[in-house]
Amino acid sequence: MAELASCTLEREAFDSLFEALERRGYGVIGPRVRDGAIVYDRIAASSDLPVGLTDEQDGGHYRLVPREDAALFGYNVGPHSWKRFQLPAQRTLWRGKLDEDGNLSDIVEGPAEPERLAFLGARSCELHAMGILDRVLLGGSHPDPAERAAREGVFIVAVQCSQAGGTCFCASMGTGPTAQSGFDIALTEVIEDGRHYFVTAPGSDAGRELLAELPTSAAGAAEEGAASAAHARAAAQMGRELDITDIRELLYRNYDHPRWNEVAERCLTCGNCTMVCPTCFCTSVEDVTDLERTSVERVQRWDSCFTIDYSHIHGGAVRQSAHSRYRQWMTHKLATWIDQFGSSGCVGCGRCITWCPVGIDITEEARAIRASEEAVHAGAR
Repeated sequence: MAELASCTLEREAFDSLFEALERRGYGVIGPRVRDGAIVYDRIAASSDLPVGLTDEQDGGHYRLVPREDAALFGYNVGPHSWKRFQLPAQRTLWRGKLDEDGNLSDIVEGPAEPERLAFLGARSCELHAMGILDRVLLGGSHPDPAERAAREGVFIVAVQCSQAGGTCFCASMGTGPTAQSGFDIALTEVIEDGRHYFVTAPGSDAGRELLAELPTSAAGAAEEGAASAAHARAAAQMGRELDITDIRELLYRNYDHPRWNEVAERCLTCGNCTMVCPTCFCTSVEDVTDLERTSVERVQRWDSCFTIDYSHIHGGAVRQSAHSRYRQWMTHKLATWIDQFGSSGCVGCGRCITWCPVGIDITEEARAIRASEEAVHAGAR
């Protein structure tokens, strides 16, 4: 198929994208407002999007506030990530019947055939997170068949960031703010000089085919320049930064650093950071019977390394203190993950900072440990 250059889609024609996806049998998942936050859920038209809203984020702080324009994607990221479509918060692994003697029969394994889905509004950091989870769940000798089925055939419409949030640090992690791959179509929203449009670019053959059906026009130099300026603006607006120079070795050297005790004095071990993180994958498995003991099912649920029971083995929990559980999470995310899966487990989305009730900041914790080392070295000189 011939290469399709970037083109523009006017705001008035944006719903043609929904129509094209519907013709292909996709159910669209995208951003919408619920309970005072922007979450990912079913959407059917542009009117379902968070029109004219943005989010105000800082440590332990999230608020939706009006914008001065009618942008469709003028926010950053909310508490939801696409993880729940790759690794559902709860799923039944199998179910069966129990006879009078307690013998198991009529076992039905696995979930039903997954629905054909299109993800609208995925940001660059989230695309990287999806790729990381793919390596975790599909790599190795025991790939997760449910995750493979959920990912096959998903159509992704990425949205390039034109602003950064107060807790974003994707530029530090090399995961954004501009997506380079992992999508079928990428959109950059531009509002200027009384005009509202999207500069679009294909990322796959499926994306090229769909764009060819939309009422687009070729993007001129001015329009492509406006999109590039939006990308540069987002890169310059990062609310946080993280120095990842030798971050793995830094954390390994400081396993007994006093900073872990300091953060533990504030940490509630609530697990919020792991629930909103787009790459955390800890789960637990439970066998549940009905009250009459005639049926049983095995259920997988999200879990967290912040719960004391998660590390429980014969004899008790391995990580009983708050400082050991926070250290486990942060060291895994930024260091041991690299040993396991070949990359960092952090994409710089900032959710763990925003949704921590006491505003613990992973970038600040890493900075404090690094600064203490530098101070020691300076004193030695």
